[in-house]
Amino acid sequence: MTLPRRPPYVSWTTVVPLLALLALALTWGRYLAVPFALVIAVVLAGAVLSAVHHAEVVAHRVGEPFGSLVLAVAVTVIEVALIVTLMVSGRPETSQLARDTVFAAVMITTNGIVGISLLVAALRYGTTRFNAEGSGAALATVATLAALSLVLPTFTLGAPGPAFSAAQLIFAAIVSLLLYGMFVLTQTVRHRDFFLPVHHDDEPAAGRGNAPTSERAEVETGDVDESGDADEHAAPPSTRAALTSLALLLVALVAVVGLAKVESPAIETVVKAAGFPQSFVGVVIALLVLLPETIAAVRAARRQRTQISLNLAYGSAMASIGLTIPAIALASIWLKGPLHLGLGATQLVLLALTVVVSVLTVVPGRATRLQGGVHLVLLVAFLFLAVSP
Repeated sequence: MTLPRRPPYVSWTTVVPLLALLALALTWGRYLAVPFALVIAVVLAGAVLSAVHHAEVVAHRVGEPFGSLVLAVAVTVIEVALIVTLMVSGRPETSQLARDTVFAAVMITTNGIVGISLLVAALRYGTTRFNAEGSGAALATVATLAALSLVLPTFTLGAPGPAFSAAQLIFAAIVSLLLYGMFVLTQTVRHRDFFLPVHHDDEPAAGRGNAPTSERAEVETGDVDESGDADEHAAPPSTRAALTSLALLLVALVAVVGLAKVESPAIETVVKAAGFPQSFVGVVIALLVLLPETIAAVRAARRQRTQISLNLAYGSAMASIGLTIPAIALASIWLKGPLHLGLGATQLVLLALTVVVSVLTVVPGRATRLQGGVHLVLLVAFLFLAVSP
C-alpha cells in the first residue's frame, strides 16, 4: 500500500515563518528571561533559514541576476528596520549604531562572504572563475559609496564630531540612491551578462531558458558535470509557487526583524557582560541579518557559480550603504541626538586594506584558496579589533 505524499504546505519552510510570526506576537514589548530568549533565538534562526529557502525559490523563478538582487534588498530591509527601531530609544550609544552596523556589513560581505565563497569553490574545484567586469563594477560602486558615506564624515567640518551637517547628509543620501539605482540598472538591464556565472572557458553562462545545446543535452541525459547540480538545471517553479514563496519570504523577514528587536536587550546584555564595546552590538546585528546571504552564497560557490556569490556579497554591501544611509537620513528628521557616520582610524585602515585586496582579487577574474584565505584573515582582524579596539 502506497502512503499519500505529504502536501507541500506542511513543509518546515511553510510552518516556521508562521510560527515565528506567532512568537513575535506573543513576545513583542516584553523582557525575556534567559530560557525564553534561547527559545526565541532558535525560532529566529529557523526564520532566517526559511527566508533563504523562499528567496532562492523566487530567485530561481526570476533568474539571475534578479535573484541576487531580491535577497540583497530583502536583507537590507531587515538591517534598516533593526537600526531604526534601536535608534528610536534615543540613548547616547545609538548615535554610532548606524555606522557600526553598516561598516560591519561591508566588512562581513566583502571579506567574509567573498572569502568563504572563494575558499569553498577553490577547495572543491582548484580554481574558481567569475566575471571581472561585473564584479569590478560592483566593487567600485561599493568603494565609492563607503567613501562618500563613511569616510568623508570623519574629515568634514560642517558639524562637530564625525558627522555630516544636514545639507551634507541630504547630499550623501541622494548620491547613494543614485549610485545604487545606476548599478541596479546596469546589473539587470544594460549589461546583465556581466553578472551571470561563467563557464570554464570564461564565457558567461546562458540565462534561464537559453542554455547551450551541449548543456541541454547533458540535462536531458542526466549527465551533468561536477560543476553543477540538479538544482541549477531544474525547471523554474510555477508562478503560483513563486508568489507563495514571496509571501512567505515577507512573513519570514517581518518575523526576523521583530524577533531580533525582541532579542536586542539580551544581545546588549550579553555584549556588556562579556566586556565588549557597545559598538559590537552593530557587528552582531550585521552577522544576524547577513546569515541568509552567507548561506546562499556558499551554496552557489559549492556549485561553482562563484559569480552569484560575488553578486550576493557586493550587492548586499552596496544595498547596505545605498539604502540604509538614505533611510537613516530620513529617520533623523524625527530621531533625537547626533548621527555619527565617520569611521575611526582603525576602521579606515581596515576599509582601505579591504578595497586594495578586493581589487587584486577581482581583476584577474579567477581566484584560488589563497585569495579566500586572505579575505577571511581580514574578517578575523576586523572581528578581533571590534572586540579589542
